[in-house]
Amino acid sequence: MVRTEFWKNPMVLEEMTPEDKYFYLYLLTNPHTTQIGIYRITKKQMAFDLGYSIESVHSLMERFEEHHQLIRYNPETRELAIKNWGRENLQKGGKPVMDCILSELKEVEDDSLIRYVSEFIHKQEIRSLYEAFYQQKGTVGIENEKSPRLTDCEEFDDTSLSRYTTRGQKEKQKENEKQQQTIYPMNDDVKEIIACWDANGFGFTNVNAKQQLLAWLDDSRFLQPKEMILKAMNIACANNKRKLNYIVGILKNWENESLLTVEEVNSEDEKKKQSKLSTESDSSGRAIPREFELDLSAGEDG
Repeated sequence: MVRTEFWKNPMVLEEMTPEDKYFYLYLLTNPHTTQIGIYRITKKQMAFDLGYSIESVHSLMERFEEHHQLIRYNPETRELAIKNWGRENLQKGGKPVMDCILSELKEVEDDSLIRYVSEFIHKQEIRSLYEAFYQQKGTVGIENEKSPRLTDCEEFDDTSLSRYTTRGQKEKQKENEKQQQTIYPMNDDVKEIIACWDANGFGFTNVNAKQQLLAWLDDSRFLQPKEMILKAMNIACANNKRKLNYIVGILKNWENESLLTVEEVNSEDEKKKQSKLSTESDSSGRAIPREFELDLSAGEDG
């Protein structure tokens, strides 16, 4: 919900550009928003919704995180938290509201975002619920530590919080067991990339590197993200450079050159080959026919 006071906010009035205001309203009202002020969204989705380029969204996100300091974004879990959401939208409690908040908090992967939003919630009843989710997991003062999500649905009451710790510990164990099995939503594109990664010696147990590579499926300008990632991996294998940084370097170069499909990459490679052949031919000079014999006396009288 956006209140009319939005337009009276000194920061909005004095510090935000028209583009900032447009982007902030989008963050507050897009279809992915939740009751808790933390939701999952990709930069590619933002660019599509707003009609912006990925670069413009990157720039705006950086401005809102570092300059305005109104949001936080986890690029790995693709979760966005809005700093003042609780102050503006979480002013009423009651069982239906608390049940909804409890249900949505369980879905948050980055617990530091829960702590971030909780610091600006004025209603103590709701703030206490947020605090319970990171205090019992040992994340107080640790911004980047991720803790297990709670899975059992319970009605909120003052005694139920004491039961979360045990369930959290059990869930932690389950998450550790499943980490190698589920590092990303397992659609066909993800499965194909992971299979290529594991089969070609990039590091079977390097889950973090896989996650970073899979992020290119959503957070890139490519029209064929899966095909482009696989092509970059094949190039890395051909050059015996089986490292994430090498693959990412290839992908970044293609984006910088606006090569967004495999066909465009192949076409550009072919142009470079032809240009190289032409340059080598020119630098070698004009070839002299084998049958030609140079007669230094030609044209002289005997």
